[in-house]
Amino acid sequence: MKIAISATGQTVDSMLDKRFGRCQYFVIQDTETGEVETVENKGLTSEGGAGIAASQQLIDEGVEVIITGNLGPNAFELIEKSGIKAYKCHEMVIRDVLEKYGSGELLEIEESGPAHHGGH
Repeated sequence: MKIAISATGQTVDSMLDKRFGRCQYFVIQDTETGEVETVENKGLTSEGGAGIAASQQLIDEGVEVIITGNLGPNAFELIEKSGIKAYKCHEMVIRDVLEKYGSGELLEIEESGPAHHGGH
């Protein structure tokens, strides 16, 4: 299973970024192999629809779980329709985020946060 975390940097020692559509990176861990890869968030450079661009990117990556601060309405809807589970976490080191997820301490995101329209 692939888990994607919105991140400020490119390693598991980076911090979780509470922003989803406008985070800089996604750190993706494959739980079966333990392998970690980092991808630049395509939503970061979008004029609008950053959450949609970021969501589609993670769908294309085959991600099954997303961990972030919150999801706007469009991202939430796309992720929910894709069958991806999303979990809420506050800013902390990604290594710790993965540990909290593994021990079942994170809450599932069951509704979207506020909409963000354009801008950075």
